[in-house]
Amino acid sequence: MSERLLTAVDVAEQLGVSRNRGYTLLSSGAVPGAVRIGRSVRLPADALDRFIAGGGTAASADD
Repeated sequence: MSERLLTAVDVAEQLGVSRNRGYTLLSSGAVPGAVRIGRSVRLPADALDRFIAGGGTAASADD
């Protein structure tokens, strides 16, 4: 089974932030687990779930 990869827009919608902030979070590495595919950045859905469960901080998302 393949894991769903979220775009910056998907991440922004789930976090309730602007599209630009979604791009910034992924490209800056603020959300651990982001994967660069060519020029785009994607985030596995479970990485976003861990980020949210950890209170939205990179340190707690690694636990």
